[in-house]
Amino acid sequence: MTFLDMLRDATTRNDSMLCVGLDPEPSRFPEGMRGDPHRIYDFCAAIVDATADLVCAFKPQIAYFAAHGAEDQLERLMQHMRCNAPHVPVILDAKRGDIGSTAEQYAREAFERYGADAVTLSPFMGWDSVQPYLEYHGKGAFLLCRTSNPGGDDLQAQRLASVPGQPLVYEHIAALAQGPWNKNGQLGLVVGATYPHEIERVRALAPTLPLLIPGVGAQGGDAVATVRAGLRAQGPIIVNSSRAILYAAQGADFAQAARQAAQHTRDTLNAARA
Repeated sequence: MTFLDMLRDATTRNDSMLCVGLDPEPSRFPEGMRGDPHRIYDFCAAIVDATADLVCAFKPQIAYFAAHGAEDQLERLMQHMRCNAPHVPVILDAKRGDIGSTAEQYAREAFERYGADAVTLSPFMGWDSVQPYLEYHGKGAFLLCRTSNPGGDDLQAQRLASVPGQPLVYEHIAALAQGPWNKNGQLGLVVGATYPHEIERVRALAPTLPLLIPGVGAQGGDAVATVRAGLRAQGPIIVNSSRAILYAAQGADFAQAARQAAQHTRDTLNAARA
């Protein structure tokens, strides 16, 4: 199955547009694990097991593992997800953006070492920074398009005077991803939930691409506005929530609390479809 096939299957099977982001910070772990980077796998695996029937994707953020020298735990976690939630696609949040042989190695890391189904990328260096990932049949790639951080305006909201129509940078990225760059049919875009009007604009330019939308929950994004701006019959959305689910409780019941938070978010997103 391709990434998009897996996404459609998980979305239907679990009746969900929710992606749980796996951003493990040991200082925020529950009692008994708190402050111990050797328990990253244990914490994340418990979250996965508690929410696997409620999500359309999982999204581990590689920096949270690498910062603690826990890449081996990420490998174990990826294997755990393949064995215990094989129907749920995994998006490796790496935001890589290099070119040439370096990009080839990053693609190898994402798809061969970790076995991810998709990866996040920065398209700042152009087509050369995207193409190596599309050589992997059926694998997905999400390009940063309109991010939710305030500094995103510095580049993404600037006009390109040399491009016909003088689009904003993020509009140009969306058009490229929908059109000439989507060589394997598995490209998607990252658009922050804090800008629902711009989600709608991206959707107009990229009507069929999956949109990965972070920022719901702890970052303040409006779940209802997000769904209404981005979801279309032929255009799926993947709405990510991390901290609001991971750290819903600080005690031994952390996994059950995460499940309850995930279920509430999933149901809120589904209700917005009407």
